[in-house]
Amino acid sequence: MYVVHFFENRKELLNQLRQQIPTVGDDVKIKGWKGKVTKVVAIDEKTFHVQLALESKTKPVLATDPGKKKKR
Repeated sequence: MYVVHFFENRKELLNQLRQQIPTVGDDVKIKGWKGKVTKVVAIDEKTFHVQLALESKTKPVLATDPGKKKKR
């Protein structure tokens, strides 16, 4: 078992106790975000730091009609 720390831009996202260590280029899903592993650093025999590149989530832009505003 390995302790794996997932980071994005020096911000720790998640710690997990895992059977396998992710490799560079693997697709991962953390907290609903999709991303790719960019770097794996071994700290000691059982601790690994994994750098991620997460895809940005874009909010859908709703097309509102300016003529249909809510009247108060």
